[in-house]
Amino acid sequence: MYLSESVHGNIRYSIPEELEVGAFVGNIAEDLGLDINKLSERMFRVASENERQYLTVNLKTGALLIKEKIDREQICEQGLSCVLMLEAAIENPLKIYRIEVDIIDINDNAPVFQRKEVSLEVFELTPLGTVFPLQGAIDPDTGTNSVRSYHLSPNQHFTLKSQPDGGQPGIPELELQRNLDREQEPNLELTLTASDGGNPKKFGTTQIKINVADANDNAPVCEQSIYHVTIAENTPKNTLIMKVTAVDIDEGLNGDVAYSFSDHTPDKVRKAFSLDATTGEIRLTGILDFEESDRYHISVQAKDRGPYSVAVYCNVLVMVTDVNDNSPEIIMRTTSSTIPENVSPDTAVSVFRITDRDSQNTAEVFCRIPGGIPFKLINSSNNYYTLVTHGVIDREKVSKYNITIMCKDAGSPPLSTSKRIQVQVSDINDNAPRFTQPSFAMHITENNVIGASIGSVSAVDPDSNQNAKLSFSILDSLISNLPVSTYISINSVNGVIFAQHSFDFEQITGFEVYVKVTDAGSPPLSSNVTVNVIIVDQNDNAPVIVSPLPAKGSEIEETIPRTAEPGYLVTKITATDADSGMNAKLSYQLHLSSDESLFTVARETGEIWTIRQFTSKDSLRPKVIILVRDNGTPSLSSTLTINLYVQDDKTATISTTGMLGITGPWKSDLKFYLMILFGTTSFILLLAIIFLGIKVCSSRNEVTNDFCCFSRGNSLHGIQKASVNLQIPPKYTQTYENESLPQQFRYDPVMNDLLFLKLHDSAPSMFDVKTGTCVATQHENALISINKDMDCEVSDAFFNTSWAFKEKKANEQKLEHKRGKNSNYLNYNFLKNVMASLGVISVMLRNCY
Repeated sequence: MYLSESVHGNIRYSIPEELEVGAFVGNIAEDLGLDINKLSERMFRVASENERQYLTVNLKTGALLIKEKIDREQICEQGLSCVLMLEAAIENPLKIYRIEVDIIDINDNAPVFQRKEVSLEVFELTPLGTVFPLQGAIDPDTGTNSVRSYHLSPNQHFTLKSQPDGGQPGIPELELQRNLDREQEPNLELTLTASDGGNPKKFGTTQIKINVADANDNAPVCEQSIYHVTIAENTPKNTLIMKVTAVDIDEGLNGDVAYSFSDHTPDKVRKAFSLDATTGEIRLTGILDFEESDRYHISVQAKDRGPYSVAVYCNVLVMVTDVNDNSPEIIMRTTSSTIPENVSPDTAVSVFRITDRDSQNTAEVFCRIPGGIPFKLINSSNNYYTLVTHGVIDREKVSKYNITIMCKDAGSPPLSTSKRIQVQVSDINDNAPRFTQPSFAMHITENNVIGASIGSVSAVDPDSNQNAKLSFSILDSLISNLPVSTYISINSVNGVIFAQHSFDFEQITGFEVYVKVTDAGSPPLSSNVTVNVIIVDQNDNAPVIVSPLPAKGSEIEETIPRTAEPGYLVTKITATDADSGMNAKLSYQLHLSSDESLFTVARETGEIWTIRQFTSKDSLRPKVIILVRDNGTPSLSSTLTINLYVQDDKTATISTTGMLGITGPWKSDLKFYLMILFGTTSFILLLAIIFLGIKVCSSRNEVTNDFCCFSRGNSLHGIQKASVNLQIPPKYTQTYENESLPQQFRYDPVMNDLLFLKLHDSAPSMFDVKTGTCVATQHENALISINKDMDCEVSDAFFNTSWAFKEKKANEQKLEHKRGKNSNYLNYNFLKNVMASLGVISVMLRNCY
């Protein structure tokens, strides 16, 4: 072993192969001038460029030792030199040394023939001096330890001829020295021995069996003994490389030459090339790689097809040229995966080395990283690069960097490679926590349970880990001269605020507090926020009736005349509620009544109205209970009992609300004007009936019995309108529809037996509440005051007339939607109503007459 220092300060050792594990190679610490006591502290280490680590360092002694047995043939095959490249790295400061270990070959392998037995067929007429090539032996060792000589066992016919090739023994050949006589000696057995130049020598043998044959006495002859060809490593498959030609002067089958690879052709040649047996064309069938092998030696056997043919061998030497087909390789040596965000500039983050398998591009590789990041690359010697910080690093903006290193060679075309490294940025407490809102508003319903949650505040801190661990607290203040702690408290971990007091909306509607959030960094940072606590009203107060005030308990007394018309205002209830919002929105309803068909109440205003006239059957002391209910959940209510006294006034008159009084000449000439009016109307209606009947019959040939039928709806009619919508008892209509016989209209002497007409559109309808029959209605019809001798049949007829027009309008609206505005169907219904109206008019004319 010997030690030498290169001009660059590198160390080189030479050791023989097959040293035992633990064998001493050299004191690398001493050779590099390092302090042995600080090797562990400075993390001294040695790494091989190969996948397997054959050497190791004793950090206590600084000695470089064998870690695993080294087989030179396994590492370098049969190369003339075998150097194991190592890199020694030490930190604080970071330095890298290049170590070269030269592996010296020892004679640990004997020559080996690929075939233990070789058969030759030799024609008996073969001329003397004929040479028969044999397969050579293979020895993995190199130099003098490889095959050096061949020896042939003693015999009478053949001698061994070996051609030297650059100091190495050539292919062994048998040379015929004496004519063969197949009849005397048809078979010969010879032993070929190969020996290397080691000390001691090692040997390998193979058996040669010679079969002596007759006939074909001429062997093929190669046009060239050696063919040379040069191709690029990226040559496409199926490319013609070379055509080998051998000539046999014999005729027929004896002169037909067949080509094949010789027996000792390596497998890598057979995988990369193909040989046409007829033409001798050699084509590329595999993939060439200059970095694996830059030359191929092809031995082509040429043999005629005649009996007892003799094979000759044509040698083809294929030289492979390099192309730029390998991208640069990035080999990481050391990387810091985490850096603090306040790291100083030019701090080393990673060190890596660039290699390129292509021979001419190794030193011509350029590396770069993307712009816009706080890092840069520094190029050092021997294709080493250092990634350092460059600029401000803020973890809150970027918590980690995925840095892509791009390296490109100088080939044509250039090839590139990339490698991504991830650098995490560790946090420092440089950000104060902040609340997620500029202020918070929280609502809590009054009468709450002490300890109930009001809401929560939330805050964020861009820092991480302990620097982002938050704690909430309430700043001291006074609310109504009391400490804020008597009203609320806060969970310091999650920011949930709890009530420490049961609130009353009627006493306090809200208050304001200040919450502070602090992180756990060093030093800690904090922020404040305003929290508005709003007390929400609860429906905890029932309505209170303020008008009319009951004289005793919850009952009042009111009087009403017997002659009160429908829509007569009995009284108005007024109530109030101490709550607010929907909880104070009141509604009035008839809770209980001695006669539900007599009274109704306005839901919004509390007005109590009559919905019909009193009769002799009604009680003179009706009783009504009014329920006042708020809109809260659950709803609260109060009741008021009203005791009514009906006054029997003989001189009372029917209300004239909604009627138009008349005087003057209308009284004496009423019948005459009515007859003229009804006659004109009948004539116009008759013409309309004829026209519509023709139109209906022409377009529709179906006239049902319903044409002349008219059915009056179940809607209530003639109810006096009040200031608001009235609540009509659901059984009110049924009460009067169940009457067996309609009663006569009541006679009013004040009206003087006259029938009045009111042509104003908003005139309210009047009716007899007992029988439910019509007195007068709107839609531009005259309001008739009925003569005391006219029976109710006239009133019913006139009501039907008005209702027919109303029903026609409603039916038209419904049928337009259901039947797509079918005009024939509308005319059909209108015709029915007109027929009913004619019947009404005829009855009225008869009675008026």
